[in-house]
Amino acid sequence: MVFRLPKILSTYTEWLERQQTSILSAAVIITVANIASAVSGLVRQRLLISHFFDTLSSRQAYEAFLVAFQIPDMMFQLIVLGAVSAAFIPILTLYKDNHEEELRYMNSMMNSVLLIFIVVGIVVFIFAEPLTKYRTGEAFTPEQLTIAVHMTRIMVFAQFFFAISNFFTGMLQSYKRFIVPAVAPILYNIGILAGAFLLSAQFGIYAAGIGVVIGAALHMLVQLPLAFKLGFRFKPIIAVRDPGVVRTYKLTPARTASLAINQVQQLSDGFFTTTIGNLSYLVMNLASALITMPIRFFGVPISQAALPFLSEEATDKDLSRFKDLVLKSIHQISFLAYPAAVLLLILRVPIVRIVYGTRNFPWETTLMTGRVVAIITLSIAAQAIVQLLIRAFYALKDTKTPLYITIITVFFYVAGSAFSVFVLKAGVIGLAVVLTITNILEMIFFLFYLDKKVRGFVRKEFWIPQLKMIVTSFLMAVFLYLPFRILDELVFDTSRTMELILLTLSTGTIGMLVYVYFALLLDIRELYIFTNLVNKFGNWQKTLSKSSEVLVESPNLTDDVQP
Repeated sequence: MVFRLPKILSTYTEWLERQQTSILSAAVIITVANIASAVSGLVRQRLLISHFFDTLSSRQAYEAFLVAFQIPDMMFQLIVLGAVSAAFIPILTLYKDNHEEELRYMNSMMNSVLLIFIVVGIVVFIFAEPLTKYRTGEAFTPEQLTIAVHMTRIMVFAQFFFAISNFFTGMLQSYKRFIVPAVAPILYNIGILAGAFLLSAQFGIYAAGIGVVIGAALHMLVQLPLAFKLGFRFKPIIAVRDPGVVRTYKLTPARTASLAINQVQQLSDGFFTTTIGNLSYLVMNLASALITMPIRFFGVPISQAALPFLSEEATDKDLSRFKDLVLKSIHQISFLAYPAAVLLLILRVPIVRIVYGTRNFPWETTLMTGRVVAIITLSIAAQAIVQLLIRAFYALKDTKTPLYITIITVFFYVAGSAFSVFVLKAGVIGLAVVLTITNILEMIFFLFYLDKKVRGFVRKEFWIPQLKMIVTSFLMAVFLYLPFRILDELVFDTSRTMELILLTLSTGTIGMLVYVYFALLLDIRELYIFTNLVNKFGNWQKTLSKSSEVLVESPNLTDDVQP
């Protein structure tokens, strides 16, 4: 066995570095990694809660740690993500036939962005206190302010590693290598846990902040070997006249502005929740972590995997294949997102208890988190679909339309939140209602303008499958609620963790069986597609590397599944 170890390692290294040739292989890899990343993130949350929820002051310290993420994250979003997400992958794809020009373009983009990042990072480090003070509300205590300021300064260093890492991610994804970039977020969470466990005795809550830096470094380092193998070499150049660089910076401002508007929403959310007090920021954060899981599992993987294929189809004057690709992606995201939303809606309290319910997690916080989850759950499908629609516009080299839509929806959110908090006094529940309405409106706007841009795809081919899935999900909710109530009251003692888990698993299984039954009854095509994929998934290594069966048809591939 020992002598075979090098061969085994070589085999799995080769698998990690393989090119994915379809949206299926890419999306499955991203989905599995997202599940692992999300689970490790929830484990991280639970461990920190178990350590910092014994007293009110420790709960407030943990909330301050979460608040401290906002400014460093905003730096990354505006400086790095704007360039990478808007144009980097589509433009880098154009250089595939000329390695020297490709290398010059990537180094120029990375170096120029890092230069800006360092300057802004120094400013944030110096002015962390006023930046934190003026974005938090009156219920944010002086002790919380101190913790948030120090945490902000620590986590600025983490964003430097993320800046480099995301250029590697963009490069690897442009080469259709999705496995290594998908593993990176898992190592990020492991780094945070390592810091929290190993350094908490010396640094307390600040150990988690140090862990963020460790995790970010791991996020970068894991991608470095494959990037070098594909030809990356660092060069200290900034070719400002390179056509790709010029084009990227022409497209970047609109995307950066869109992200900036989104950051306004995030900052306003932080201000309103810290104005309300009662750990409202913490409650919204915990609820959002649960809500985003289906989006990360279904919306983001399919959308990320679709971008290179959408970019290729968008170059064709006949956009029929592009429209078909978008439409089928929407249906497949919806088919998975709708039942996930129903499960979270009906089983919200058991799920909150299982994920966060440590011995020191208050019951009133459990109930409040569950209520917020129930409200925002109604927009899960909308949020997942928007992930795809944004990338569809980017594939068409259009970053302005998403910007305009973002401005409108964020304005609605800020105005609605202010009215809810200061006039209606509706607290965190009011914020959740406003957020849900905003998310649904955003999806409607994106659908309307994409339909207009590509001259029609929101027709009966869109509405009939969507209505079938909505009806199926409603019936699932009806038939899920009744056994849940019966089992909860008559069979399981939910004061015991194991019985709570059994209640959640048994009722969840019933709900999914009902969903599948009605999907068969209504002849929903996506069920046949996913069933066929599961049946073909025996040899998983071969499937992931060479699959010709796709979630959404990639170029030159056909879907042989018939409804």
